[in-house]
Amino acid sequence: MAGVYIHIPFCKSKCAYCDFYSHGRYNTDLQTSFMHALANEWLQRQHEITEPIRTVYIGGGTPSCLSTTHLDEICSFFREHNSIDEFTIEVNPEDIDDRLLRFIEDSPVNRVSMGVQSLVDDELRFIGRRHDAAKAERAVEALRQAGIKNISCDLIFGLPLQTFESWKYSLDRMTDSINPEHLSAYLLSYEHGTRLYAMRSKGALQEAGEDLIHDMYDYLCTASAKAGYEHYEISNYARPGFRSRHNSSYWTYTPYLGLGPGAHSFDGIDRAANIPDLKLYIESRGLIAETEHLTPDERTNERIMIGLRTLEGLDISTFDKYDEIKKSAMPYIANGQLILKDDRFLSVAENAWMLTDSILVDLFV
Repeated sequence: MAGVYIHIPFCKSKCAYCDFYSHGRYNTDLQTSFMHALANEWLQRQHEITEPIRTVYIGGGTPSCLSTTHLDEICSFFREHNSIDEFTIEVNPEDIDDRLLRFIEDSPVNRVSMGVQSLVDDELRFIGRRHDAAKAERAVEALRQAGIKNISCDLIFGLPLQTFESWKYSLDRMTDSINPEHLSAYLLSYEHGTRLYAMRSKGALQEAGEDLIHDMYDYLCTASAKAGYEHYEISNYARPGFRSRHNSSYWTYTPYLGLGPGAHSFDGIDRAANIPDLKLYIESRGLIAETEHLTPDERTNERIMIGLRTLEGLDISTFDKYDEIKKSAMPYIANGQLILKDDRFLSVAENAWMLTDSILVDLFV
């Protein structure tokens, strides 16, 4: 299988925590120029996909702020690809209106990923979100009425102002009331260049403590399981049959093509990335990919890093350095943080997934 990711580099406003590439200017002429470059990139690079396209993911940025004409044009790229099983678009709750709903009803989109982040209005305002909790609930209901049966919602824990009780409220309201088929729950990270990073550097906010974060994570694992979700990747939870097929391809080392400024691609051996610069992207008509050639050890370490993010883990018997990896893993197996099944399949215990990064360092070859 293969996937295609399309990065839409526009946002109506920048959230305080976000470091994904997006452009502050938001006008029709710029979007039209971007679409010309995107169409040319697709035309010139689609031959890089040598397997049937199974998934398409339109992300960003904020894809739902594009005109429906431009969204229709993106969908037209795949008109002759009948192999697509999952076609996802990211949306913000405030963009769910009649215009967007009509597009979704008439398009190949069969999965919607919505950035909710919190269901506490004070927390939403602090991080710069443009919706409130009630609007998020109405948006999901509108998508249901439009026939979307596969909805994913994002939440963030460890936010400034967030308490254990407010996190519990958001999570319980999400699983009991909104009830999406898929849930992504991320620990807040303070990325360089974001407003939250600058505020933390100036002492203008209080960062969540380690004990609070672990309590939030423990409740997330317990409550999501009780609600019927499978914790299949560090930050992802799905009802049976609703794992994200597109994101799963990243974690199983499946080739994918990334289009748009800042998008990444993988051909099964090497990785490529488009320069995150909209002006340059338009001037080059979409052809700004830079390839990264990995050494054998770098490929091994990348497979370890990606594979151990998942419930199934990693078959280390396929590695040339099996003995070395197993030896490094033994202390973590002994303390229960790693699990080795059939002397082959290595995985991180769910209660240790928050420690994955520190474990990985000792497993790298």
